[in-house]
Amino acid sequence: MPTNEHNPSIPGLFDLSGRTAVVVGAGSGLGQASAIGLADAGAHVIAADLNPAGAEATADLIAARGAGSAEPAAVDITDTASVDALVAAWAEAEALVVTPGANVRKRLVSTSDEEFDRVIDINLKGTYRLMRGFGREMGRRGRGSIVTYASFRALAIEPGQGLYAAAKAGVIQLTKTLASELGDRGVRVNAILPGPFDTPLTQQIKADSTWWDAYADKTALGRWGRLHEIAGPVLFLASDASSYVTGHSQLVDGGWMAHDGRFTPDV
Repeated sequence: MPTNEHNPSIPGLFDLSGRTAVVVGAGSGLGQASAIGLADAGAHVIAADLNPAGAEATADLIAARGAGSAEPAAVDITDTASVDALVAAWAEAEALVVTPGANVRKRLVSTSDEEFDRVIDINLKGTYRLMRGFGREMGRRGRGSIVTYASFRALAIEPGQGLYAAAKAGVIQLTKTLASELGDRGVRVNAILPGPFDTPLTQQIKADSTWWDAYADKTALGRWGRLHEIAGPVLFLASDASSYVTGHSQLVDGGWMAHDGRFTPDV
C-alpha cells in the first residue's frame, strides 16, 4: 500500500536520518542515553556537555555503534555567551534535547542563597537559555522539536527536594509556554519527567540502601529505571512520530505516580 501524509509508514516516522539533534548534557547518564538513542535512529548528534571529555566519549560510543553519527561540543549552560555560541553553530538543528540537572538534597530551612541560585541557574535558567536560542531559530525556519528534562519531582516531592522540585516545575511551565508560543510556527516543545534512574545525580541515594530500595519499591515495576529506557520516549518526542504532541509532560517513572505504593492489600 502506498504511503503519503495521510497514510504514513509508522516506522518511518521514527527515522531521523538526515536530521541534526543537539543533546545538551550528553556526556553522561540520561543525556548520553538520549544521544545514543537518537543516533541509533539515524540522527547526526551534537553531543554537547560542560565536560569535553564526556562529550567526546559519547561521540566515540555512537561512532562505534555504526548508526547515525556524532560530534562533541562544549557548552556551559550557565553562561549565556556559551549557549549563544552553540546555537549559532547549530542553528539549523531539527531537534534539541536539554538534559542537565543539579540537586541539593537539604531541608528548605537549611539551604542557602548560593545553593538556591545554583540549582535554579542550572536546572531552570540554563534550560531557558537553550530553549530561547534554539526556539528562536526553529521558529524562524518553521519546524523543529524541543525536548526538555523536568522530573517527577516537579509533581511530587519528598523532604529535602524543594529547590530541585521548584526548578523542575518551572521547566514544565516554560515548556508549556514555548509550546504555546511556537505551535503556529510548526515547532513542538515537550518535557520528559524521569523517575528514579541510576545516574550521577542519584549517587547519594544509591549509597543508602534503605533509601535506594524504598525508591524501587514505590514504583509499580518494583525497580529503578535503566538508562536506555529513556531513549524511546525521547525519540518519540523528537521525531515525527509525535507530530501532534506538544506542551506535554511525559512521565518515565516506572509507574511511580500511577499508584499509592505504600501497601498492597490482600484482596
